Amino acid sequence: MKALLFALITLSGAAQAAEFEVQLDDTRHTWSSEELLNHPQARDIEVSDDVSYKRSMQYRAVPISALLDGVTPGDHLQAVALDGFAAELPAAILLASEGAKAWLAIEDPQHPWPPLAPGKPGAGPFYLVWLDPAASQIGPEQWPFQVARIRQLAPVEQRFPALLPANDAGAEVQAGFALFQKNCMACHRLNGAGDAEFGPDLNIPHNPTEYFSGDFLRQYIRDPQSLRRWPQGRMPGFSEQVLPSAELERLLAYLRHMAQRKGSTRL
Repeated sequence: MKALLFALITLSGAAQAAEFEVQLDDTRHTWSSEELLNHPQARDIEVSDDVSYKRSMQYRAVPISALLDGVTPGDHLQAVALDGFAAELPAAILLASEGAKAWLAIEDPQHPWPPLAPGKPGAGPFYLVWLDPAASQIGPEQWPFQVARIRQLAPVEQRFPALLPANDAGAEVQAGFALFQKNCMACHRLNGAGDAEFGPDLNIPHNPTEYFSGDFLRQYIRDPQSLRRWPQGRMPGFSEQVLPSAELERLLAYLRHMAQRKGSTRL
Protein backbone atom coordinates (compact mmCIF):
# COMPACT_ATOMS: atom_id res chain seq x y z
CA MET A 1 0.00 0.00 0.00
CA LYS A 2 2.83 2.42 0.81
CA ALA A 3 4.39 1.77 -2.59
CA LEU A 4 1.08 2.45 -4.32
CA LEU A 5 0.55 5.70 -2.40
CA PHE A 6 4.10 6.74 -3.23
CA ALA A 7 3.43 6.12 -6.91
CA LEU A 8 0.23 8.18 -6.78
CA ILE A 9 1.99 11.10 -5.11
CA THR A 10 4.87 10.88 -7.56
CA LEU A 11 2.62 10.89 -10.59
CA SER A 12 0.50 13.79 -9.35
CA GLY A 13 3.62 15.84 -8.72
CA ALA A 14 5.55 15.38 -11.93
CA ALA A 15 5.05 12.92 -14.77
CA GLN A 16 8.79 12.70 -15.43
CA ALA A 17 9.30 11.38 -11.90
CA ALA A 18 7.10 8.28 -12.41
CA GLU A 19 8.66 5.06 -11.19
CA PHE A 20 8.00 1.41 -11.93
CA GLU A 21 8.76 -1.12 -9.22
CA VAL A 22 9.38 -4.88 -9.19
CA GLN A 23 9.05 -6.53 -5.77
CA LEU A 24 10.43 -10.06 -5.50
CA ASP A 25 10.75 -12.23 -2.41
CA ASP A 26 14.11 -10.85 -1.36
CA THR A 27 14.71 -7.87 -3.61
CA ARG A 28 13.10 -4.66 -4.77
CA HIS A 29 14.10 -2.67 -7.82
CA THR A 30 12.74 0.59 -9.19
CA TRP A 31 13.26 2.31 -12.54
CA SER A 32 12.29 5.84 -13.51
CA SER A 33 10.54 6.55 -16.80
CA GLU A 34 13.78 8.04 -18.12
CA GLU A 35 15.78 4.95 -17.18
CA LEU A 36 13.31 2.66 -18.90
CA LEU A 37 13.05 4.79 -22.02
CA ASN A 38 16.83 4.47 -22.32
CA HIS A 39 17.06 0.85 -21.23
CA PRO A 40 19.49 -1.21 -23.39
CA GLN A 41 16.63 -3.45 -24.51
CA ALA A 42 14.10 -0.67 -25.15
CA ARG A 43 12.54 -0.79 -28.62
CA ASP A 44 9.87 1.00 -30.62
CA ILE A 45 7.04 -1.49 -31.11
CA GLU A 46 3.65 -1.43 -32.80
CA VAL A 47 0.72 -3.10 -31.09
CA SER A 48 -2.14 -3.88 -33.43
CA ASP A 49 -5.61 -4.08 -31.89
CA ASP A 50 -4.52 -2.56 -28.59
CA VAL A 51 -7.01 -3.78 -25.97
CA SER A 52 -7.29 -0.45 -24.15
CA TYR A 53 -7.14 1.99 -27.06
CA LYS A 54 -8.95 -0.35 -29.48
CA ARG A 55 -6.69 0.57 -32.37
CA SER A 56 -3.10 0.20 -33.46
CA MET A 57 -0.65 1.96 -31.13
CA GLN A 58 3.09 2.59 -31.13
CA TYR A 59 5.12 2.49 -27.93
CA ARG A 60 8.64 2.70 -26.60
CA ALA A 61 8.82 -0.53 -24.61
CA VAL A 62 11.08 -2.96 -22.79
CA PRO A 63 10.55 -6.74 -22.76
CA ILE A 64 9.06 -7.35 -19.34
CA SER A 65 11.33 -10.38 -18.94
CA ALA A 66 14.31 -7.99 -18.89
CA LEU A 67 12.98 -6.53 -15.63
CA LEU A 68 12.25 -9.84 -13.93
CA ASP A 69 15.75 -11.06 -13.13
CA GLY A 70 15.55 -13.98 -10.73
CA VAL A 71 11.93 -14.88 -11.58
CA THR A 72 11.31 -18.46 -12.75
CA PRO A 73 8.43 -19.78 -14.91
CA GLY A 74 6.84 -21.46 -11.89
CA ASP A 75 6.54 -18.21 -9.93
CA HIS A 76 3.34 -16.22 -9.55
CA LEU A 77 3.23 -12.45 -10.11
CA GLN A 78 0.70 -9.69 -9.74
CA ALA A 79 0.61 -6.39 -11.64
CA VAL A 80 -0.93 -3.61 -9.52
CA ALA A 81 -2.37 -0.50 -11.16
CA LEU A 82 -2.92 2.93 -9.63
CA ASP A 83 -6.72 2.48 -9.59
CA GLY A 84 -6.64 -0.77 -7.62
CA PHE A 85 -6.77 -3.13 -10.60
CA ALA A 86 -4.65 -6.19 -9.68
CA ALA A 87 -3.91 -8.65 -12.50
CA GLU A 88 -2.81 -12.16 -11.47
CA LEU A 89 -0.12 -13.33 -13.90
CA PRO A 90 1.69 -16.67 -14.05
CA ALA A 91 5.36 -15.80 -14.54
CA ALA A 92 5.59 -18.36 -17.35
CA ILE A 93 3.59 -16.21 -19.76
CA LEU A 94 5.72 -13.14 -19.03
CA LEU A 95 8.99 -15.02 -19.50
CA ALA A 96 7.96 -17.07 -22.53
CA SER A 97 10.31 -17.01 -25.52
CA GLU A 98 7.62 -18.45 -27.81
CA GLY A 99 4.04 -17.40 -28.38
CA ALA A 100 2.80 -14.06 -27.05
CA LYS A 101 5.49 -11.59 -25.98
CA ALA A 102 4.96 -9.27 -23.00
CA TRP A 103 6.36 -5.73 -23.07
CA LEU A 104 6.26 -2.86 -20.61
CA ALA A 105 5.32 0.25 -22.56
CA ILE A 106 6.75 3.48 -21.13
CA GLU A 107 5.08 6.85 -21.59
CA ASP A 108 7.47 9.64 -22.55
CA PRO A 109 6.56 12.67 -20.38
CA GLN A 110 7.38 14.90 -23.34
CA HIS A 111 4.95 12.99 -25.58
CA PRO A 112 2.06 11.76 -23.40
CA TRP A 113 -0.30 9.11 -24.68
CA PRO A 114 -3.86 10.09 -25.58
CA PRO A 115 -6.74 9.64 -23.11
CA LEU A 116 -8.41 6.25 -23.12
CA ALA A 117 -11.76 7.99 -23.62
CA PRO A 118 -13.05 11.56 -23.43
CA GLY A 119 -12.57 12.88 -19.92
CA LYS A 120 -10.43 9.91 -18.87
CA PRO A 121 -6.66 9.62 -18.37
CA GLY A 122 -4.29 7.78 -20.66
CA ALA A 123 -2.81 4.34 -20.11
CA GLY A 124 0.49 5.68 -18.76
CA PRO A 125 2.92 6.01 -17.30
CA PHE A 126 3.43 2.23 -17.66
CA TYR A 127 1.30 -0.30 -19.52
CA LEU A 128 1.73 -4.06 -19.97
CA VAL A 129 1.14 -4.80 -23.66
CA TRP A 130 1.44 -7.91 -25.81
CA LEU A 131 2.63 -8.82 -29.28
CA ASP A 132 0.77 -11.76 -30.83
CA PRO A 133 -1.49 -12.21 -27.76
CA ALA A 134 -3.70 -14.79 -29.47
CA ALA A 135 -0.75 -17.20 -29.62
CA SER A 136 -0.99 -17.67 -25.86
CA GLN A 137 -4.68 -16.88 -25.32
CA ILE A 138 -3.92 -13.64 -23.51
CA GLY A 139 -7.15 -12.06 -22.25
CA PRO A 140 -7.99 -8.35 -21.87
CA GLU A 141 -7.55 -8.48 -18.07
CA GLN A 142 -3.89 -9.35 -18.70
CA TRP A 143 -3.26 -5.90 -20.26
CA PRO A 144 -3.07 -3.75 -17.08
CA PHE A 145 -2.48 -0.05 -17.70
CA GLN A 146 -1.34 2.67 -15.28
CA VAL A 147 0.79 -0.04 -13.68
CA ALA A 148 2.63 0.99 -10.52
CA ARG A 149 4.43 -2.25 -9.76
CA ILE A 150 4.77 -5.98 -10.29
CA ARG A 151 5.19 -8.12 -7.21
CA GLN A 152 5.91 -11.78 -6.55
CA LEU A 153 3.28 -13.55 -4.46
CA ALA A 154 2.18 -17.03 -3.49
CA PRO A 155 -0.38 -18.59 -5.85
CA VAL A 156 -4.00 -17.53 -5.45
CA GLU A 157 -4.97 -20.91 -3.99
CA GLN A 158 -2.59 -20.39 -1.07
CA ARG A 159 -3.35 -16.73 -0.46
CA PHE A 160 -7.14 -16.90 -0.62
CA PRO A 161 -8.64 -20.23 0.46
CA ALA A 162 -12.09 -18.59 0.57
CA LEU A 163 -12.03 -18.63 -3.25
CA LEU A 164 -11.54 -22.38 -3.52
CA PRO A 165 -14.33 -24.70 -4.64
CA ALA A 166 -15.24 -27.62 -2.40
CA ASN A 167 -13.01 -30.68 -2.62
CA ASP A 168 -15.75 -32.65 -4.35
CA ALA A 169 -16.50 -29.96 -6.96
CA GLY A 170 -16.48 -31.31 -10.49
CA ALA A 171 -14.01 -30.58 -13.27
CA GLU A 172 -16.25 -27.89 -14.78
CA VAL A 173 -16.27 -25.92 -11.53
CA GLN A 174 -12.51 -26.31 -11.11
CA ALA A 175 -11.98 -25.04 -14.67
CA GLY A 176 -14.32 -22.14 -13.88
CA PHE A 177 -12.14 -21.21 -10.90
CA ALA A 178 -9.13 -20.92 -13.23
CA LEU A 179 -11.19 -18.72 -15.56
CA PHE A 180 -12.28 -16.55 -12.62
CA GLN A 181 -8.62 -15.93 -11.78
CA LYS A 182 -7.82 -14.98 -15.36
CA ASN A 183 -10.86 -12.88 -16.25
CA CYS A 184 -12.48 -11.59 -13.06
CA MET A 185 -10.02 -11.38 -10.21
CA ALA A 186 -8.21 -8.31 -11.50
CA CYS A 187 -11.30 -6.25 -10.67
CA HIS A 188 -13.38 -8.30 -8.23
CA ARG A 189 -13.09 -10.00 -4.90
CA LEU A 190 -15.21 -12.99 -3.90
CA ASN A 191 -16.12 -13.89 -0.31
CA GLY A 192 -14.07 -10.82 0.59
CA ALA A 193 -10.96 -12.54 -0.75
CA GLY A 194 -8.62 -10.96 -3.29
CA ASP A 195 -6.44 -7.91 -3.73
CA ALA A 196 -8.55 -5.95 -6.23
CA GLU A 197 -9.98 -2.60 -5.15
CA PHE A 198 -11.84 -1.89 -8.35
CA GLY A 199 -15.18 -3.68 -8.65
CA PRO A 200 -17.76 -5.21 -6.28
CA ASP A 201 -17.49 -8.52 -4.47
CA LEU A 202 -19.07 -11.30 -6.55
CA ASN A 203 -20.48 -13.34 -3.67
CA ILE A 204 -21.19 -11.01 -0.75
CA PRO A 205 -23.90 -10.09 -0.11
CA HIS A 206 -25.24 -11.74 -3.28
CA ASN A 207 -23.75 -13.70 -6.14
CA PRO A 208 -24.81 -12.47 -9.62
CA THR A 209 -26.20 -15.92 -10.37
CA GLU A 210 -28.75 -15.22 -7.62
CA TYR A 211 -30.23 -12.05 -9.11
CA PHE A 212 -29.71 -12.37 -12.88
CA SER A 213 -32.42 -14.63 -14.30
CA GLY A 214 -32.52 -16.44 -17.62
CA ASP A 215 -29.72 -15.45 -20.00
CA PHE A 216 -29.25 -11.96 -18.56
CA LEU A 217 -26.00 -12.78 -16.76
CA ARG A 218 -24.51 -14.19 -19.97
CA GLN A 219 -25.66 -11.03 -21.79
CA TYR A 220 -24.19 -8.84 -19.07
CA ILE A 221 -20.79 -10.54 -19.29
CA ARG A 222 -20.80 -10.24 -23.08
CA ASP A 223 -21.97 -6.59 -23.16
CA PRO A 224 -22.45 -4.90 -19.76
CA GLN A 225 -23.76 -1.64 -21.20
CA SER A 226 -26.57 -3.51 -22.97
CA LEU A 227 -28.18 -4.11 -19.56
CA ARG A 228 -26.79 -1.33 -17.36
CA ARG A 229 -25.87 1.78 -19.28
CA TRP A 230 -24.16 4.52 -17.34
CA PRO A 231 -21.20 6.81 -18.14
CA GLN A 232 -19.07 5.52 -15.29
CA GLY A 233 -19.47 1.86 -16.28
CA ARG A 234 -15.97 0.39 -16.55
CA MET A 235 -16.53 -3.34 -16.97
CA PRO A 236 -15.45 -4.50 -20.44
CA GLY A 237 -17.47 -6.94 -22.48
CA PHE A 238 -16.06 -10.43 -22.93
CA SER A 239 -16.58 -11.44 -26.54
CA GLU A 240 -16.85 -14.98 -27.84
CA GLN A 241 -13.27 -14.64 -29.05
CA VAL A 242 -12.02 -13.70 -25.59
CA LEU A 243 -14.28 -16.03 -23.60
CA PRO A 244 -15.73 -18.83 -25.75
CA SER A 245 -19.19 -20.13 -24.85
CA ALA A 246 -17.83 -23.31 -23.28
CA GLU A 247 -15.52 -21.28 -21.02
CA LEU A 248 -18.34 -18.90 -20.10
CA GLU A 249 -20.42 -21.86 -18.95
CA ARG A 250 -17.54 -23.10 -16.78
CA LEU A 251 -17.17 -19.66 -15.22
CA LEU A 252 -20.90 -19.58 -14.46
CA ALA A 253 -20.66 -23.07 -12.95
CA TYR A 254 -17.99 -21.78 -10.56
CA LEU A 255 -20.07 -18.75 -9.60
CA ARG A 256 -23.18 -20.88 -8.98
CA HIS A 257 -21.10 -23.25 -6.87
CA MET A 258 -19.63 -20.41 -4.81
CA ALA A 259 -23.09 -18.94 -4.19
CA GLN A 260 -23.52 -21.89 -1.81
CA ARG A 261 -20.17 -21.16 -0.12
CA LYS A 262 -20.45 -17.58 1.08
CA GLY A 263 -17.50 -16.75 3.25
CA SER A 264 -16.44 -20.39 3.52
CA THR A 265 -12.98 -21.88 3.40
CA ARG A 266 -12.32 -25.11 1.58
CA LEU A 267 -14.18 -28.14 2.95
